[in-house]
Order: sequence, then C-alpha cells, then structure tokens
Amino acid sequence: MTEPNIVQKFIWISERGILLLIAFATLFATAAEIIRIIDVQSVNLSDLFLLFIYAEVLGMVASFYANNRIPVTLPLIIAMTALTRMIILQSKDLNAINIIYEASGILILAVSAYIMTLKDKISLQKILMREKIEDSDN
Repeated sequence: MTEPNIVQKFIWISERGILLLIAFATLFATAAEIIRIIDVQSVNLSDLFLLFIYAEVLGMVASFYANNRIPVTLPLIIAMTALTRMIILQSKDLNAINIIYEASGILILAVSAYIMTLKDKISLQKILMREKIEDSDN
C-alpha cells in the first residue's frame, strides 16, 4: 500500500477538523435552543423538529467517525425533516400550492431514501452470495 502524500494527509486532517467543528457547533446550537425553550417555557412542534435535525447531524458526524463514510440516507432524512419544519413554520402564511411543492419535495426525498436503502440491501445480498460461492469453492 502506498504512503499518503502531504496533500492527502492535509485533506484527511481538514475533513476531520471540519466535522469536529460541525459537531461542536451543533452541540452549541442545541444548547442555545434548549435554553431558549426554557426561557419562553413553551415547546412547539417546530422546536422538536429542530432538535431532531441537530440530533441527526450529530449522528451523521458520528457515523463518519465510526465508518469513514456518511450513509446517503442520513442527509436525505435531515432534508425531509427540514422541509417538514418549514411547512409547519410557514403553513399559515403560504399558498396551498407552495405547501404542495414542499410536500412533493419530501416525497421525492423519501422515495430517494427508499431507493438508496434498496441499493444497500442488494449490495449486501451480492456480497453474501459471493462469500457463499467462495466458501463452497473451498
């Protein structure tokens, strides 16, 4: 295996540094939101969706640190949650057609997440079949 060059090391360190910064910023934003909720002594559905988005972002960073990859479905789930939150926040002020557009965006993201899940299952089945074939050859 070849030794990574200085550019690859710089990118590797930068990537992890940025993800660490994202994790700390997310924790700060979460704490600020919880403090705001305590100050106003009221929790709205949009507040819960925002906290859920923060939890998903932290999960995405943790997934990268654990597996050195981010599953494509996590950003899709975050985007669906963000669009849902937008609909809740703006539903009284929006035209019905705009709500339909945003809901259609959620549907497209959900279908995409489902397709990506199927792709992962098919890939896993292929790996298991290869292993089975290799085991039977031995």
